[in-house]
Amino acid sequence: MQLDTRASATPAPVNRLSRGRAIGVAVISLLAALGVGHLVAAFVGPSSSPYVAVGNWVRDISPQPVVEWAKNTFGTADKTVLFIGVTIVVIALTVAAGLLSRTRPGPGLVVAGVQGIIGFVAVLSRPDLGQLGILAPAASMGVGLVVFNWLHAKAWPAEQDREGRRAFLRASAGVVIGAGAGGVIGQLAGNHVDVEESRAEVGRLVPASPAPKLPPNADFASSGSARFITANRDFYRIDTALTLPRVAAQDWRLRIHGLVDKPVEFTFDDIRERALIERPVTLSCVSNEVGGGLISNADWIGVPLRDLLMEAGVKPGADQLFSTSIDGFTAGTPIDALLDANRGAMLAIGMNGEPLPQEHGFPARMVVPGLYGYVSATKWVVDMELTTFADKQGYWIPRGWSVKGPIKTESRIDNPQDGTTLKAGTNTIAGTAWAQTVGVRRVEVRVDDDWHDAQLSTEVDVNTWRMWRVRVDLKPGSHRLQVRATDNSGYTQTDAEAEPAPDGATGWHTVDVSVD
Repeated sequence: MQLDTRASATPAPVNRLSRGRAIGVAVISLLAALGVGHLVAAFVGPSSSPYVAVGNWVRDISPQPVVEWAKNTFGTADKTVLFIGVTIVVIALTVAAGLLSRTRPGPGLVVAGVQGIIGFVAVLSRPDLGQLGILAPAASMGVGLVVFNWLHAKAWPAEQDREGRRAFLRASAGVVIGAGAGGVIGQLAGNHVDVEESRAEVGRLVPASPAPKLPPNADFASSGSARFITANRDFYRIDTALTLPRVAAQDWRLRIHGLVDKPVEFTFDDIRERALIERPVTLSCVSNEVGGGLISNADWIGVPLRDLLMEAGVKPGADQLFSTSIDGFTAGTPIDALLDANRGAMLAIGMNGEPLPQEHGFPARMVVPGLYGYVSATKWVVDMELTTFADKQGYWIPRGWSVKGPIKTESRIDNPQDGTTLKAGTNTIAGTAWAQTVGVRRVEVRVDDDWHDAQLSTEVDVNTWRMWRVRVDLKPGSHRLQVRATDNSGYTQTDAEAEPAPDGATGWHTVDVSVD
């Protein structure tokens, strides 16, 4: 009798999943969780989407030095870098969950559960979400755990034979397609507000009191200074919004309440139908470094905030207007700055002749001359509470910034740039200076050890920047250029260097050039 020595057709049982298949189980489960979470968030609040909520949460808990480093390093791309960083961490945890689950699903389920709990914490920390917001991370976590466990069971036969692999691939493809569909539907549903259509419906804004016509020599752009009016597309943008709020003008409401005689509420039409004013105002970010570009000037269209507050009636003792954006950002503005008729604080609905762009606060935002934006320039504003500085703190105050944020008298050199090589002979140095609410009286430029008085552009308004230029004779060699401004109060900016935190940078902007 001859024995059959051929190998059995039945494969030997396996006791662990391959690395690739284990990671695949975890990654596909993550996609399912995020897709479902994004879909549910479209109906309970877009910022409750776990991925978005975790990004917001990471931003909020990041140490201030890290936040400032990101701003200085990546500029307006800091939000994109944040999302990339969060994505890398989430993927790393997901891969770890898969590798820990090669023999049994338990360890991976624990890691996935921890990720889900982080989503819960992130959503619960959002001030702009109601109780229903928790449904998004709940659905995300539940689906993620169920899919992980189900796919893990499907993966074992895939290690054994071709039919098992086919079944696993079919299941995985179905989950990926479902997750993609959920994410796309959620994105479309969450973006149902067509902001550009709403802006178009607002139409042309015609102020009853237009901005003054620009006089000759309002800027020295031909000499290299900034233009007096910054185009909307070039206006600096600094805010905490990881995703831009989408609010239609017809849905917008502004509530003023707190320490007032009577709470009031305004619709967009209420504001639009008033006698609109148009004023040039320069805005600046407290994070602006000496010589930095986080400052711009525009013609803003709106209504005086003072008028709205007087209609509500400000009670004695109120010293702060606590404003809230639709995305939960908050700022505290001194009441005396808002009630000062000469300062001209406004609720703006237009910018440079058109409705506010979405990224600059459509449908409405605050514009308060003379105060850094973190305490005064709330975009997408929907709530204003009259209160006290002792009772409430705006978003940036617990993070180490000063309470009232007055803009400091500053100046910068726009032309030439640091490191430029110039031709020997007469050269024009040009730049910008600002001292909002006070006005610039004088600008001086130092070339090495010699000071020169600069020519000032025609003043348009004390609430705007002012350009300057000076012609100097430069001999071959290396030269150091510095600038300082003196405002109408007689204050000359200090040469003492200070970082932006906690109340704005100081120092003389310095540029080193070579002359051939």
